[in-house]
Parts: sequence; structure tokens; C-alpha cells
Amino acid sequence: MPQGWRPKIATRDDIEPLIDRLPLSPGVYVMRDREGQVVYVGKARKLKQRVRQYFSGHDPRYFVPLLGDLLGDIETLVVGSDKEALLLENNLIKQHRPRFNFRLRDDKQYLVLRLDPSAAWPRLELVRNIEADGARYWGPYHSAGNVRATLRVIHRHFQLRTCSDHVLNHRKRPCLQYQIGRCPAPCVYEVDPEAYAGQVRDLERFLSGRRSDLTRDLQTRMRVASEEQAYERAAKLRDQLKAIESSLARQQVVKTGEIDLDCVGLYREGGLVELAILHVRAGELIGRQTFSEREMELSDVRVVHDFLRAYYESPPFVPDEILLPVALDDDDREPLEARLREQRGKRVQIKCPQRGDRKTLVSLANKNAASSFVTRRDRRRDTSSALTQLQRRLRLSRLPAHIECFDISHIQGQDPVASMVVFRDGAPDKARYRSFKIRGEDGDAQHARQNDDFASMQEVLTRRLRRGLERDDEGWALPDLLVIDGGKGQLARVALVMEDLGVEIGAGGIDLVALAKERTTTLQAGRRGLRDLKKFRATTSNDASEAAALAKGEDAPGKTLRDYEVAAVHAAERGSETATTTRPERVFTPGAKDPIVLKNGTSELYLMTQIRDEAHRFAITHHRKRRGKRAIRSALDDIPGVGPAMKRALLEHFKTVAAIKRADLAALQRVRGVGPRLAASIHAHLGV
Repeated sequence: MPQGWRPKIATRDDIEPLIDRLPLSPGVYVMRDREGQVVYVGKARKLKQRVRQYFSGHDPRYFVPLLGDLLGDIETLVVGSDKEALLLENNLIKQHRPRFNFRLRDDKQYLVLRLDPSAAWPRLELVRNIEADGARYWGPYHSAGNVRATLRVIHRHFQLRTCSDHVLNHRKRPCLQYQIGRCPAPCVYEVDPEAYAGQVRDLERFLSGRRSDLTRDLQTRMRVASEEQAYERAAKLRDQLKAIESSLARQQVVKTGEIDLDCVGLYREGGLVELAILHVRAGELIGRQTFSEREMELSDVRVVHDFLRAYYESPPFVPDEILLPVALDDDDREPLEARLREQRGKRVQIKCPQRGDRKTLVSLANKNAASSFVTRRDRRRDTSSALTQLQRRLRLSRLPAHIECFDISHIQGQDPVASMVVFRDGAPDKARYRSFKIRGEDGDAQHARQNDDFASMQEVLTRRLRRGLERDDEGWALPDLLVIDGGKGQLARVALVMEDLGVEIGAGGIDLVALAKERTTTLQAGRRGLRDLKKFRATTSNDASEAAALAKGEDAPGKTLRDYEVAAVHAAERGSETATTTRPERVFTPGAKDPIVLKNGTSELYLMTQIRDEAHRFAITHHRKRRGKRAIRSALDDIPGVGPAMKRALLEHFKTVAAIKRADLAALQRVRGVGPRLAASIHAHLGV
């Protein structure tokens, strides 16, 4: 922290004047909190525009809403180009380790193969660090077993020395490698330098992926040796050729030609992120590395960008292409490509493939990331952390170890059902899942339309809570937390049910929340857009007086209106006639006017949406079963002479009602018990 530093931002009102003074040049911005600690470092082509975006209300990253109450200053460092900004950003992140930036952590060292062609008798060795010493390096290899298997093939068929320079210069008699025919022993005997250099060149082609050229050359040399009746030399060339062809057939995984590429895979569950990078050299998968991050609440695009920035700061090798699971913005991709081009000495492309072999390779990298996540994660610790964060964020009375979520499903009130899913210690407990048929006021909602989701939820929660209160049954034990799919209306209805049954909300009873889905609305620009906005606010506002004012056509200030105005400005800048306003996932709690917005990318939001989506899936599955049974019943039950046994016989024979409809009279009479008169009746009612 600079000596004598004082915060320039004391309130949110101080931010806009500070942004107005920022330059439009390319550079790096450093955000400090009011204690002077660096909390975020970023780069931009135009500093003022990029920093202003943080306060436009459209940045999805979790920490952005915190900045207004957190920041003490925004410092900028102007540079001459995007590439310089990228390098400076990376250095500042390493220096300050800001809490909101991605930090690469890897518990493994690189394994690389080293060959120094300038040595008197070059040898291939396995090392862990790359140095600027003029030698050639291949890798990195993630698996020591794979690279040692490659070395065994090389030592057997390319016959270069394996001893160190010290041993080479002081040995008096040949070693075991000479005796088994794997080294010409230049340490002791006279060896043809040109023949040895030829083996070195062949090895370089083998490791560089130019194996097709190498096999053709070996075939030619083997044929020449055979014609010269040098059968021992021809046999050695034959064995070498077979080993190379076997390696080529075994290793080819993707049709990339002679180019080298790295492929990044991503898997995440909320703030838990796993990255995998596959190293493909000339179509051969030579290794894999994985990286884990916890409490990483940046977007997927930001995570991948920051990973690339950190990983390729001093890489062991820069490939021709880097494949990604998500596309980077041009402002981020182009400086990275320029920096990598400088490191490699030729063009490097960063791509997000949409089809073909490269898309398949990205899918493979994603699967590797998912597999590594499952293998390396500590589920108990991660679940405990997520539940603790959820308790703190929603201000629950206790840790929600037992969570139940309810959802209603129907089509225009027909066949209404409800689902109850149970999560214990953050994981689905499917043995305790329950489904409910909605009875309705007359007790027969399955045959009449029950289109009132509020009444349905009230009925289901009444039945569920009564069973928990009346039965001494572990299967119906009351939960720590009830989650309702819906908004304030659903929450209020369930709160009334709990009050009527004498179930406390919060301490001493059950915590209760409602989870409202994310909603994106497209609005027209101009007067039409403002009219649409007023209708939108009238139906979604949490403030009844504000909604009433908007419904009357009166202007009422509010957050959604400000959001719309910002979106309209952005749309106008893009030349668009429409703007969108998005309401994120919101959690409503009893007694609170405003909902709680969980941070994007957090483990607590991931857990809540996972529970809600599971309840939705289970409700839809149950509804489809009920609807299917009703369709069969309504089609067959109205036919005179078709009772339960005959209906069962028809379905066992034809499998589906559609097949019964297509059947002719002769086919119908092949069903046991169906005579000519009944066949005619069935055909008259169902025949097409």
C-alpha cells in the first residue's frame, strides 16, 4: 500500500465522479477497499468504459454488487498496448493476490523430455524444469508412467546413451546398456558420429509428431539394407518401424494433423471449480493436468480467461491452438494470442469449437474435469461449507441438514399433482421423495380442473405437516428447512398453513423460504417500452403501492425502472430497438420486504437451484404418469363391454392405445375374449 494512502471513496456517491476522471487509454485498474487492500485487478482497452460497466447493474459476477460499499479507491496504470496490459495485470495479481481474482494453484510439477543436439553425444533425459539453454524440450507429461513407457521404447529402438556427462567422460568399460544392444557405447568405443546424429534426428522426428515421415524414411532404409544383404541392420530397422507404427496407432486420438494443441475442460458445482487441460501433440494425447479451486465465484468465461493468463505465464510449451469450453471476449482473447505468439515465435489461436473433432476433444476435457472433481473433492467438507453459507446468507435459525422442497405440476388445471423432494446433508435422499395427487375443494381435482397453484400448495403442505405432527414415523419427520417454488404469494399461503397447524417458523420450528426463478423480459424502446415496463412492474413489483401506481399509468421510481433505463441505453448504443431486464434467482423469507439475491456462482445458489430443479423434475414426471393413465382410461373405459380385465388384455396384446386404434376387426378378434360383436364395438369407438 502506498505510504500515506487515504481512501478517495467514502460513499457510493463518490464513485461516479472518480470514474469520470479515468482515462480512455489501455491499461490496468486496481481496486482497493477502504482499508487499502487490493481486492481486484483487471485490464481494459479503454479504462473508463470498463470500470463504468461494474456499476451499470449488468455485470453478473457475485462481488460486483459489493463494490459500492467496499471500495476505497480505483487506481489506474496506463500502458501502450493490450499485451502490455495483460503482462502488467498478471504481475500485479501475483504481487497482491487479490481476493476476487482467480489464482492458479497446482500441486504437481511438469515432467518434460530434454535433448541437447549440440552435445558431443546427445542423450534424452527426463527433467522437471525448462531452461533457456538451447536444448529441445517435449511435454509437459502429466503421468510419470506414460513418459517412462515412452522412454523405454526410445531406449530400445533409437539407441542413444543414457548415462550422465560425468559417467561418459570417466567410464573405462561399457555398461549393461551396450551389452543388451541399446547403446553403441561412445564412452569407450569408436562410434560413427554421422550415424549417431542420424539416430538423434530420427528421435526428434518421433517426439515432434512427424512419425509418418519417419516411417517412410525407415521403410526406404530397410529396403536398401535388404538389397545390400545387410540383414542384421534391416532387422533392427524393421523392429524400430514396428514400434513406431504401434505407438502411432495406439496414441492417435483426434485428427489434428501435425499441429499441437492444448484443450481446456471445465466442471463446476457452484463455487467449486475443476479445470483439466489435455496436451495433444500431432494428434497424440500425451498428458493431462488438473487444477482445483474453491470459493471461486467468477463466471465461467472469467475463470477460463484467468486460468489461461496464469497457466501460460511461463509455460513449458506453447501449442499452435488452445481449445476452450467457452468463448472469450475479443478484448480478452486478442491480447492473450499476441502474448503467446511472442512466446512461441509464430501464430497461436484460441478457439471455442462448435462442431467436429475439436468439439469432441473439448467434451473429453470436460469429462476429465468432472472425473477429477469427483475423485479429488471432499464431499463432506464441501457440503458442510455450502450448508453453513446457506444458513448465514438466508439467516436461518439452524443448519439446514434436512431440506424439503415442493412444486406443483399440471396442464391448465388438469391432473394436478405435487412433488416433495428431500435433501439430507446436501444430497438427494430419494427414498424419502413423495408425490401427492391434488384433491381440491370437492376432493376430486383429478377429474375437474384445479388451476389454483396457491390452493394446491396450501393443501399439500397441510397434508404433509399434519402427517409429520401426527405420526411418530422417521419417514415423515419434519425438516429443518422448507423450500417453496414460487414468490411472495406462495410463501404467504404456506406461512398461514404453518400458523393454523401451530408450527413455528424459525427458531423452535421450521425455517421457511420461497425460491423464485430467474426471469428475463424483453422490452421495446421508447414510449411503447415504458408502457410495457409499467405493466411488467405492476405484475412483479414487491411493493403494492408502487404496483398500483404503475397500473394506473403513474410514474413511480424503483430499481426495475432504473434497470430498464440502463438496458435501454445499452440497446441504443448497439443500435437495437429492444432492451432486456433480468430478475435473478430470488429467495423470499417471512417478514422481509425485499428478497435475498444469492450470488452467482456460489455453492449456496447451486444447492438451492439443484433442490428446486429436482422438485420440478419429480413433479413433471408424476404428472406425466397421471396424464398417461387418464388418457388410457378415457379411451377404453367408455366402450361398452370393456371392463378392467378386457382393458388389461387389450393393452398386453397391443401394448398401446394407438396400436388398438390401428387394428382391424380380425386383429382385434385375436385377443382372447374378444368376439365379433365386441371387436366391432371397439373398432367403432377407436378405429381410425
